[in-house]
Parts: sequence; C-alpha cells; structure tokens
Amino acid sequence: MEIVNPKTLTDKVTSVISHVVVTSASKLAFISGQVSVDDAGALVGSGDYYAQAIQVFTNLKHALEAVRADPLYIAKMNIFVVNHTPDLIPIIFDAGIHVFGPNWPKTASTYIGVQALADPEWLIEVDAIVTIP
Repeated sequence: MEIVNPKTLTDKVTSVISHVVVTSASKLAFISGQVSVDDAGALVGSGDYYAQAIQVFTNLKHALEAVRADPLYIAKMNIFVVNHTPDLIPIIFDAGIHVFGPNWPKTASTYIGVQALADPEWLIEVDAIVTIP
C-alpha cells in the first residue's frame, strides 16, 4: 500500500490517519463493525469510552489476525462514536494506539459522530477494509 499525504492538504491529522491510501491488492477483507463485547458477547466498559475503545480495537485486531492481515494493511477505517464531542477524539485514538502500538494504521479514516448504535450500551463501532497481499 502507498500512503499519500499531499502538501496541499493539512498535516494536522496525519499523525493518526492518512489522506489517501493506494493499493493494488488482488484480495480484500471487509471487517464488519466491531463493538465493545468480549468473545462471550458480554459488554465491556459500560459507559466508558476509553474501555470500550480498547475492546473495539482489540476485536478489530482479532479479526485481522483471523485473516492473517497486518494492521498496516487496513486501507480504510470508519469509526462511529455515539454522542461525539471533540474531547473524545484523543481518547478513542489513544485506545487504538494502546492496542496496536507502533502498528497503528495511519490509514484513510472517517470519524463519525452518531446518535446511537444498534445496542444502546455500545458507544463505539469500527469497521475496516483490509488488503491481503
């Protein structure tokens, strides 16, 4: 994958995302929205954005491992946050960096504030498109 951050676009956000990702991968994996439930389906982190983000990104990591994909192969990620306020941005991204460490995917991303998710206790949902080399 080629990461492109043109000088004609702001570099304010490129510490956590990239403006453009170019890939010629012949195989893609589409990971459904991951939420803050453990492998038994129990909610993790009731009411806690950071705890839920840790579980969400951990679930995303498990999905990547299941298809033998490196996090750096995520071409596109959507992050949905219930009742978004600007102070939640560093909380969500810090959790992702905590889970992925130096393999945090600085990919094309969209961060979307939403009113609600499918379950009223879920605060965050993340889906991804991944290239499989």
